[in-house]
Amino acid sequence: MPKRQDIESILILGAGPIIIGQACEFDYSGTQACRALEQEGYRVILVNSNPATIMTDPDIANSIYIEPVQWQSIEKVIAREKPDAILPTMGGQTGLNTALDLARKGILDKYNVEMIGATKESIDTAEDRELFKVAMEEIGIEVAQSGLVRNLEESFEIVRQIGYPIIIRPSFTLGGSGGGVANDEKEFITIVERGLKLSPTNEVLLEESLLGWKEFEMEVVRDRNDNSIIVCSIENLDPMGIHTGDSITVAPAQTLTDKELQKMRDNSIAILRRIGVDTGGSNVQFAVNPKDGRMIVIEMNPRVSRSSALASKATGFPIAKIAAKLAIGYTLDELKNDITGGRTPASFEPSIDYVVTKIPRFTFEKFPNANSILTTQMKSVGEVMAIGRTFQESLQKAIRGLETNNHGFTSLYHETSVTESFKNKVSTPSEDRLFYIGDAFRLGMTVPEINQLTDIDHWFLSHIEDIIKTEELIRNQSIKTIKKDFLFSIKKKGFSDLRIAELMSTDEISINKKRKKLNIKPVYKRVDTCAAEFETSTAYLYSTYEEECESLPTDRKKILILGGGPNRIGQGIEFDYCCVHASYAIAECGYESIMINCNPETVSTDYDTSDRLYFEPLTFEDVMAVVDVEKPSGIIIQFGGQTPLKLARQLLEAGAPIIGTSPDSIDLAEDRERFKELVGSLDYLQPFNEVANNPTEAIEKARKVKYPLVVRPSYVLGGRAMEIIYNDEELKRYMDAAIKVSNKSPVLLDHFLDKAIEIDVDAVSDGKEVFVGAVMEHIEQAGVHSGDSSCSIPPVSLSNKIQKEIKKQMVVLAKSLNVIGLVNAQFAIQKDKIFILEVNPRASRTVPFVSKATGKQLAKIAAKTMIGISLKEQRVKSETSQEFFAVKGPVFPFNKFPDSDPILGPEMKSTGEVMGTGSSFGEAYIKSQHAAGIKIPRTGNVFLSVRDPDKTEVLLNLARLLIKKDFKIFATEGTSEFLTEHNINSSYINKVHQGQPHIVDLIREGVIDLIINTTEGKQSIEESFSIRAEAVIRDVTYYTSLEASVATMDAFDYFSMVSVNRLQDYY
Repeated sequence: MPKRQDIESILILGAGPIIIGQACEFDYSGTQACRALEQEGYRVILVNSNPATIMTDPDIANSIYIEPVQWQSIEKVIAREKPDAILPTMGGQTGLNTALDLARKGILDKYNVEMIGATKESIDTAEDRELFKVAMEEIGIEVAQSGLVRNLEESFEIVRQIGYPIIIRPSFTLGGSGGGVANDEKEFITIVERGLKLSPTNEVLLEESLLGWKEFEMEVVRDRNDNSIIVCSIENLDPMGIHTGDSITVAPAQTLTDKELQKMRDNSIAILRRIGVDTGGSNVQFAVNPKDGRMIVIEMNPRVSRSSALASKATGFPIAKIAAKLAIGYTLDELKNDITGGRTPASFEPSIDYVVTKIPRFTFEKFPNANSILTTQMKSVGEVMAIGRTFQESLQKAIRGLETNNHGFTSLYHETSVTESFKNKVSTPSEDRLFYIGDAFRLGMTVPEINQLTDIDHWFLSHIEDIIKTEELIRNQSIKTIKKDFLFSIKKKGFSDLRIAELMSTDEISINKKRKKLNIKPVYKRVDTCAAEFETSTAYLYSTYEEECESLPTDRKKILILGGGPNRIGQGIEFDYCCVHASYAIAECGYESIMINCNPETVSTDYDTSDRLYFEPLTFEDVMAVVDVEKPSGIIIQFGGQTPLKLARQLLEAGAPIIGTSPDSIDLAEDRERFKELVGSLDYLQPFNEVANNPTEAIEKARKVKYPLVVRPSYVLGGRAMEIIYNDEELKRYMDAAIKVSNKSPVLLDHFLDKAIEIDVDAVSDGKEVFVGAVMEHIEQAGVHSGDSSCSIPPVSLSNKIQKEIKKQMVVLAKSLNVIGLVNAQFAIQKDKIFILEVNPRASRTVPFVSKATGKQLAKIAAKTMIGISLKEQRVKSETSQEFFAVKGPVFPFNKFPDSDPILGPEMKSTGEVMGTGSSFGEAYIKSQHAAGIKIPRTGNVFLSVRDPDKTEVLLNLARLLIKKDFKIFATEGTSEFLTEHNINSSYINKVHQGQPHIVDLIREGVIDLIINTTEGKQSIEESFSIRAEAVIRDVTYYTSLEASVATMDAFDYFSMVSVNRLQDYY
């Protein structure tokens, strides 16, 4: 049937900030849905709190609300916009849960809003573990033995029936949050209690253990006429027991028999039919017992999921776009397949003639002491995808795409015999297990032995074994004697030039030259949804080693953009945002845009974002191969974060035409000695700093710089390995660890400006003129990484005189560095003196936030300057005054890592961000806190314990305000004495090391509602860790910076005065 004419406006719910378990795949799907519905003539209203996404750009939907994705905010948007329908299936679990809240509270009925894409009944049946179990039993599909419980007593009854090990799954949570596997009663009690608390319905499902079973997923699309297609089958290389988001996955499924595959297909469609999904896509997960073939269904998601993005990129089939159109009445046979240029309908099931491998990206190094064993609770922060003609080729491409300094199967174990300790490394699921499996084969272990330890299927293990055997053959070769046929055969298996060089004890360039001399070059094949059965006009390409090349480059003028690779903390979706805008700008200027990236979650790797997409690892070899084929007029490396910047020197030496700010100017800004010289020549202030190459030199230079110090390796992103150091002993410990991190780069020692206000500035320069996008004031003081600090546009406390001087210095610095494109600078203000902390002539993570707050698309403006269009020609006017406040707030994953200290410092730990807007700072700030999921108590008991430098008038004013708001103050000795001296009452409570009863006891007993705890110095931080850890476990709101807690208390008056603001009305 054709699209519905009875609805005119549709509200789409976004997924909110990037968190573990719900990442930028929903930016990709939501953006696709918004565009699809707008193209169909509907008025589209979007609510999402995430400023870093393309989805919240003002031209993506008719009305954009960057507001908390919570029913209270959504009701206000509904009352104002009066949509006819709401589409909740594009916003992950957050969007789905919020839609259910709206339905349950009668808000949809009150405003006569129809839910499309999924019904309340279908969502409830799929998400409620007990209802799902009953539904599956009705249609004869087996599920695991299980029981739903609502308290600890009920859980003991179920565990007696099922036994250990047992799987615990909280209802209605994302990324497996709160779940786990319990092997004994102690673990069982801990996980069940946590799961009951995290489940919005206070329910957990206890299931029989399927550990060691094989796991599969089916991506299914179904329409109202019961047309159904399987878009893609996906197989987890890792067995059950590891969250699918943390597992290496392969598409299509490799180890199923035809009969098993057909049964899984039939069951998937039957499940969608029974649940009632008839207007969109769903993900169905299965487990298969390798011993007897018993197949059960684990769960299904009645929405676009994380795997939907992977399946879309793996096949080229735009699941979100098609699902959005099915939701408005179309059927699959009425819709055309874009990739084949409309030659096939959407009901034509995708077929692929290649293998896709996804490997997750972890950042455990950001969370010292965190448990890095992989379980049913998701821990990865990103992922990389690779395409090859074989499993071996795609696996090895994915490994090098991860950017973890592994260019193939790196050896991590250097002993010569198999020990129990080593067997444990092979059997324990971890981010490095793949490499330990390689080492196991090197040590002579067999496929059955490794299968016994890992439960990974023999098929996958035999292919890894073959790679390791091939490595031994490569070791026996030399650059002079290696034969063409042999080199060609190992390139077909996915070996990189760099890995071959490592194995042959030579260098990458020598292998590269030898390969080209022998005329061995990659060819490019197309992702076309139909295994080359139909011609495709879409240039979505991947490399392989065969004879025929399908790239067919054009003779147009073209610009190549290097993406950011897999998401990680410090380099996230913000950089993808910049790359996408660069692509749009290039196309607007009449150039052909070409994107290289390997992140399946993002908008940059959508087939229609750029004119041509190469889904390839971002390594020198892979990038230069595309450059050789496409011969672009210019290459943009400054928008994808540190990933492409690390390739700058090699690309330049190879003759690649890098445009914009030169690599030498980037080096001038990042090389501490050169930059210090530049700042000195301009007569600007900089914190006193030195550079050290070894521990002895560091101690000597620390005495010159004076403690406290901010120390970090040079050339890192996201504050990697950055710490505040207070004495020689801490510095020695740091230097011993840091040398490993910095890859022989020096360590930077800066004097730490305590009690300073930190400022971020984003600007664009065309080489002659500089446009300052915005000056942002951080809420937390200097010492907290800029990515982890809330910040405000316009600044809250800076005088006009200071702001004017900052802008002036920014313009001078941009011109002195010969910046062409984006530039970010960080300043610190201490006693009205302006200190320059650093300047980065590249895209920064604040660019999307500034663009949303000011209405100026900085990345787009910058990309145009890089291809020679001046600011004057673009009619970019100088910064205009702003009529509203915008506040960016960070979002942290500490609930996933309860063993790691949640204290904020110079190393970045946030996974995402939110934005609040309002007519005052208070309103914007309180909205950002709500959007970040921070539950701020209105009254109750507050624990107050601060470091000595914070015992000031600011603390006294805060304490008085807390008392005024009917909070009762509990404080440790030093803080309590300080308050008493100033006639402020508080109840004294012991620190943990002073004995019981102590503060952790009070938190554990539920007495404390709010924690304000600032500390400094390694010993004090370690002593107070248990306070913060218990706060995370008990879900008690805490602040580790005095400034953030003051901002929150000052914003209290806006709790009941919060409005919703349409972004487009601001510009």
